[in-house]
Amino acid sequence: MTERIQKMLAHAGLGSRREIEDWIRHGRVEVDGKVAVIGQQVGAQSRVLVDGRRIQLNATSSGSSRALLYHKPVGQICSRQDPQGRPTVFDGLPKLRGQRWVSVGRLDFNTSGLMLFTTDGELAHRLMHPSQEIEREYRCRVRGQVNPADLRRLSEGILLGGQLCRFESIRTQSGSGANHWHTVILKEGRYREVRRMWESVGCTVSRLVRVRYGSFRLSRELKSGQHQELQRSQHDGLYRLAGMKMGRGTPQRKPMRSSPASARAAPNDKAKTNRATGVKRKRPVNPRNDS
Repeated sequence: MTERIQKMLAHAGLGSRREIEDWIRHGRVEVDGKVAVIGQQVGAQSRVLVDGRRIQLNATSSGSSRALLYHKPVGQICSRQDPQGRPTVFDGLPKLRGQRWVSVGRLDFNTSGLMLFTTDGELAHRLMHPSQEIEREYRCRVRGQVNPADLRRLSEGILLGGQLCRFESIRTQSGSGANHWHTVILKEGRYREVRRMWESVGCTVSRLVRVRYGSFRLSRELKSGQHQELQRSQHDGLYRLAGMKMGRGTPQRKPMRSSPASARAAPNDKAKTNRATGVKRKRPVNPRNDS
């Protein structure tokens, strides 16, 4: 059985599909002695090299991949390395051999809350894809006066950078003076989307916490900076959430609906080596954050 190379490498745990497509575009991947192209079909017998290193394409199942929940604190970035030396969300995750953790989306430096990580890059790609319409729920402390017309605009949709953004629901909660807590739900993860939407109606988000991603909720038991590895039944639930039918061997992917391609970050000239896989990884510039 053959599969597109970027999906095969992502599912093998080398990185997210976005990262691997970037490697292919820059000529870092070879198949049977020739430079690979995006979408090229490969099988278990194909000879695949990444930065000159042979990659074993053994078929994997959900049983060989891992996933965990992480409670991100304010003050961590979602990149693997930072030129400024700031702490990253990857610093405290369990060490891996032959695989690496891929984050399901990002949270910006000043946002805290629930993050998901998996060693299956294809699963991460599916969970982030807009066509899946997976709900993200946030608690927002908002400074500024919000009237019913503003809430209606946020629910019906606002154009930000030429794209229509909207909250699926808004629940106003406690607060005093100019500060009030709201709980909002949306089905996408564009760059700083929650903050930008509130700013569009003249408000400022002074605190932002993601409390739910799909069916996975941030529990009180999971303290800031802690992680919790998913049990097998929960892990299989991630594949179902991503629309990946479970079967023997590699999970079977249902075809996704097409959506507008999102902008990808340009790579830096210097490459970093991933200790787990031996593959050099180029550091992205201005990575996207969900909020």
